[in-house]
Parts: sequence; C-alpha cells; structure tokens
Amino acid sequence: MIEQDTIKLLRECDAGVKMGVASIDDVLEKVKSDKLKKYLSDCKIEHDALKSEIQELLNKYQDDGKDPNPMAKAMSWMKTNMKMMADASDSTIADLMTDGCNMGVKSLNEYLNQYKAADEVSKDITKRLIKLEEKLAKDIREFL
Repeated sequence: MIEQDTIKLLRECDAGVKMGVASIDDVLEKVKSDKLKKYLSDCKIEHDALKSEIQELLNKYQDDGKDPNPMAKAMSWMKTNMKMMADASDSTIADLMTDGCNMGVKSLNEYLNQYKAADEVSKDITKRLIKLEEKLAKDIREFL
C-alpha cells in the first residue's frame, strides 16, 4: 500500500510540475515587466529542480511518471490564448498564472489526502510543490 500510494502521489506531482512548466512557457515571452518575468523564470527553475527529484524517485520505482491530462492541458492552452488575444497585459498573465497556481494547490492537497499511505519523501516533495505554487501566486499579486 505504501509503495502504491507513493508512486501515485509522485505521478500526480510529475503531471503537476509538467503542467506548471508548460503554463509558464506559454506566457513567459509575452511578459513585459522584468520583475514578473523574474518571478516566473525563478519558479520555472524550481519546478524543473523538483521535476528532476520526482523523476529520480519514479525511476527508483521503475515508473514512467505521468503527463498532464491532455484535455486539461488543451483547455489551459485555449484559455491562455483567448485571454491573451483579448488583453496581452501582465495583469492578464498574472491572473492566468494565479488561477493555475490555485488549481495546482487544490489538486495537490486532494492527492495528499487521497494517498495518505505515501512515504514521507513523496509527501515532502508534494508539500514543497504546494508551497512553490502558493509563493508564486502571492508574489505576482501586485500585477493583478
């Protein structure tokens, strides 16, 4: 049970990290403010570091991880592009990223509750990912 919950939690973190990086990549080149660009770039670097940790653990369990849900990824991409066509401002980017962070925090907390038997290492990674998402949402509030 511990191993199964650990793998499932790591898979969800893997999908979440990939979704976060893809979302940042979708908007990064459109950001006008150097400060907002730095927040997003720094967050992407931290996501990539967590992604490496997650991949290392998944490899230990001989698991390929998980890609984000294709429908969720497509919907996110469409929402981003529609909003950016209407208003390509830093405020719009901050709004989109805040929504994404909030959804990530919600989902990751649900997975933490769902996979209670997961080992402490995978729970710690999940909590660090949650903190990273919360921090970005807080840091970019000034751009809303």
